[in-house]
Amino acid sequence: MNKKVNLENYQEFFNKEYLMGPNSLRLLEEMLRKYPLTAGSRVMDLGCGRGITSLFLTKEAGVTVFATDLWISATENARSFEAWGVSDMVIPVHADANDLPYAEEYFDAVVSIDAFHYFVTCKEEFKKMVLPYLKKGGVAVIAIPGLKKELTGKAAEAFMEWVGGDQKDYDSFKTRQQWLGILGRDEGYEVVMDFDLDCFEEAWEDWFQSGHEYGSKDKEFFARGMDEYLSFVGLVIRRK
Repeated sequence: MNKKVNLENYQEFFNKEYLMGPNSLRLLEEMLRKYPLTAGSRVMDLGCGRGITSLFLTKEAGVTVFATDLWISATENARSFEAWGVSDMVIPVHADANDLPYAEEYFDAVVSIDAFHYFVTCKEEFKKMVLPYLKKGGVAVIAIPGLKKELTGKAAEAFMEWVGGDQKDYDSFKTRQQWLGILGRDEGYEVVMDFDLDCFEEAWEDWFQSGHEYGSKDKEFFARGMDEYLSFVGLVIRRK
């Protein structure tokens, strides 16, 4: 996939029933356009939520997907994949990122859209939870909610209010340079692409319009200036 997909074909998923935050399909479409996956690859969709990113991966990139999530049951996602006609290409798995049930070096790619920051906060966690499952030469394709610039003063106070006073959530938002500093150079992998995603505003606007109560709450904080600080960070990391 190296051409922009018409996301109107997926409009039925742009609502509170399927979205769990900023529109993951917009984020994934941009990631795959900038770094296409090879058709026929075996892919882990880590933190797949309600499975729409797994649907997109198999339909648009032609890959076999292991749709992995902790919050949504495998049974629930299996029913969706059957209804969408992709059950032969998408395997639902209920698992914690800390205890994945896969063989090492099993995947050509691990894709994680708006989920990576929940379980990886340092290089050691990346090397434990993601890297072992990639084949040599395999890639991690990651889109993470982040920051354009570091928070200070009243912006930092408002941001802490936005995350409900949760220090862990607050700390999970980092600039692209901070993520590069955390992952850094390593003999086992290399960061081959890093960028701030262009679809940031559209992805958030879809969430605001989804009808989800959290989307309405987030829109209020954007009106207070959070949009000046927030970003989405894209990373592609290849195992050596």
